[in-house]
Amino acid sequence: MKINVSNSALELSRIVQGMMRLNQWNFSVKETENFILKAIDLGVTTFDHADIYGNYTCESLFGEVLKNNPSLRSKIQIVTKTGIVLPNKEKRRIHYYDTTKSHIINSVDQSLKNLNTDFIDLLLIHRPDPLMDPMEIAEAFIELHKSGKVLYFGVSNFSIQQFKTLQSKLSIPIVTNQIELSPYNLEHFQNDNIYFLLEKNVNPMVWSPLAGGKLFDATNEKSIRILTALKEVAQELNIDKLDTIVYSWLLSHPLKVLPISGSGKIERLKNAIEALDLQMPRELWFKIYKAGLGHDVP
Repeated sequence: MKINVSNSALELSRIVQGMMRLNQWNFSVKETENFILKAIDLGVTTFDHADIYGNYTCESLFGEVLKNNPSLRSKIQIVTKTGIVLPNKEKRRIHYYDTTKSHIINSVDQSLKNLNTDFIDLLLIHRPDPLMDPMEIAEAFIELHKSGKVLYFGVSNFSIQQFKTLQSKLSIPIVTNQIELSPYNLEHFQNDNIYFLLEKNVNPMVWSPLAGGKLFDATNEKSIRILTALKEVAQELNIDKLDTIVYSWLLSHPLKVLPISGSGKIERLKNAIEALDLQMPRELWFKIYKAGLGHDVP
């Protein structure tokens, strides 16, 4: 299943495959290609990157596949991010943010080289930058758009005001905000970001939909509470995969979020895909929501 994100012409798969840990999967180039092909066969055509993933290695590992099989590029959408700078021994001593025009443009040029592609479907500002100059970011976006190097733009981890401030300087729309959301992390319900995105018809991408494994790691009261609710819902729906229940919970929201599966196991991606056909009754949705809250709704 695909979706035109935020009423734009950008079409992404409803489930996104995250490539943050590609360097940890120990795949050969051929194994990475086979993984991508299997994902495409499942209908997952959107792949989420960032320049810094794998300490600046994951884009290049993915790009080796496109170098060997250029025909794949027309079948997929590439999302990548910029704005975070990691330290290295030669130039940078600390971890910081850089959303200057020069950094954004240079980062995109490097990503294009790494990924062996002529364009990026969707570029995100990875984190809000305290020194962010919205006009400078807007200038970079417009230049990249006019050159054809980037087709669409978005943000990641932005608050309502940060999103509005950047959009106010842009003549092209910000088509997504990639946010953390799961039954364990309900922050964006509580800070009204969900309702703002609904108002603006912006479909967010969702990172860490399984809360980095916390949902299934019964080491604290909150995890145990949510895990119990997930098991009860799974039993009622006759589903034996708890991650499918979590994805269904996310996909059931009218905001039409795009969850990112970060696993290198194709079986885990299949579990996410199965959620697309699972209808979760409102009562069961609230069972999970209340478990995350830790109390009844008013």
